Amino acid sequence: MPRSTVPIYLDNAATSLPKPGGVAAAVAAAIQRAGNPGRSGHALSIRSARDLFHAREKLAELFGGADSSRFVFTENATVALNLAIKGLLRPGDHAVTTSVEHNSVTRPLRRMQEAGVSVTVVPADSTGAVSAGAVASAIRRETRLVCLVHASNVAGAIQPAAGVVRAARRAGAFTLLDASQTAGSIPISVRDLPVDLLAAPGHKGLLGPQGTGFLYVREGVPLVPLIEGGTGSRSESDRQPDFLPDALESGTPNSVGIAGLGVSLSWLLRKGVETVRRKEETHLAVLLEGMGRIPGVTVFGPRDPFRRISVVSFIVEGKDSGKVGLRLEKEFGILVRAGLHCSPGSHRTLGTFPEGTVRVSPGPFTTRREIVAFLEALRKIAGSRR
Repeated sequence: MPRSTVPIYLDNAATSLPKPGGVAAAVAAAIQRAGNPGRSGHALSIRSARDLFHAREKLAELFGGADSSRFVFTENATVALNLAIKGLLRPGDHAVTTSVEHNSVTRPLRRMQEAGVSVTVVPADSTGAVSAGAVASAIRRETRLVCLVHASNVAGAIQPAAGVVRAARRAGAFTLLDASQTAGSIPISVRDLPVDLLAAPGHKGLLGPQGTGFLYVREGVPLVPLIEGGTGSRSESDRQPDFLPDALESGTPNSVGIAGLGVSLSWLLRKGVETVRRKEETHLAVLLEGMGRIPGVTVFGPRDPFRRISVVSFIVEGKDSGKVGLRLEKEFGILVRAGLHCSPGSHRTLGTFPEGTVRVSPGPFTTRREIVAFLEALRKIAGSRR
């Protein structure tokens, strides 16, 4: 199989490519006329403020939020998760999390442990899935926060978020859902799934530019701002505003990136997340069946495409995962990711630490032809002597 002259991009779990039509144009246009939103009263400032308002309204529409002001813009999911974890937990509190979280959750929790917060880590099973009952059993009287990744960025397993949220609410604990790998590819409604905090990036399943993300904060969640400063509101006071989104949005926002995010959100609303998910399940079925037929290839995560997202980690017997990823690019023009994927706990759970895995992650614009090309390339690599 010759190397493709046009790269086949299968690294959408890292960042989505390509973007929907109009996203790049919106970014380019915003660069040329981006005033500082919410600060000045001139036309360019007002225009940028409208871009932010449009994108915020689209976020609320996509995620079933009644009040768009509860959706706080951030630079990415990492910042959103830090805002939630460090803004809520205090010394003496207890938090519950799982063994398959991203470092964007485990590292802030480690810092909070050093500040006097106790943390219980619920182990996932060999497919990377956790039990809602096991999470419920870990909740104590002093539990303040339950942190759950909606779907593993390594094993792809979709977690029982509804059951975890119910258990936390019964115990009076808050819930934080990391939707980094599910926002835009699995339907999520904060009405139907009453999480207290929801974090996601704008550049993955939401198909927007890098440097964008959000944190949804349910009314009544007492978050203390991590960063304070200029908001363009209550400028006469030296105290941070106490209303959203201003309380958690200090400094000049990425209005250029958010303009592009507004376009990608509109595309998703027109297309329908359910439609994106159906295509994802179709690709997953082809991938899982095809990879299962290749000798020497071990696939991790649930076998059922309906129980996982479009993230498939694998190893090839006798071959270094980093070299497999490199060969896919150099010999076949296929772009994937190899390594630990910023989730060492996931690899310890799966038994792939410290070597890691190769991760293939199709997106909404991936074609069946590209999936077949990947399978053919993987078969050649697995069957080679090097």
